[in-house]
Amino acid sequence: MKIFAVNKKAEFDYEILERFEAGIALTGHEAKSIKMGHINLSGSHVIVKGKNASVIGMSVSSFQPINRPEKYDSERVRKLLLNEKELGYLAGKLREGLTLLPIKLYNKKSFMKLELGLGRGKKKWDKREALKKRETEREIRREI
Repeated sequence: MKIFAVNKKAEFDYEILERFEAGIALTGHEAKSIKMGHINLSGSHVIVKGKNASVIGMSVSSFQPINRPEKYDSERVRKLLLNEKELGYLAGKLREGLTLLPIKLYNKKSFMKLELGLGRGKKKWDKREALKKRETEREIRREI
């Protein structure tokens, strides 16, 4: 399993309550581009409409800028592959006010998988508290 991209901002801005694994529908040149590391997950999120889940804001730059397809959009909406039971569960959680975010993109055998996190947004003081806690842990490790 090779990890191609990690959304570090998601862990900082949100308290992740549950994690899910979903396949992602890509074109051939997008898959090659991702394998080369030309992907950005920051600022992206997942929406569920009816029986479809899609990731919005995920940027995949073209594999070869000279040979890129006509009308290529690096920020296009990409469909996620989930079963109906998972989609129903996630839609219910989103109605409760939680947010669904992509956390990391990796391959499993020959398939691209997206790890999704169901989370609640942190307040500003929560973020400060986490930073202070991390800093004190670093100081303790230095002293040892």
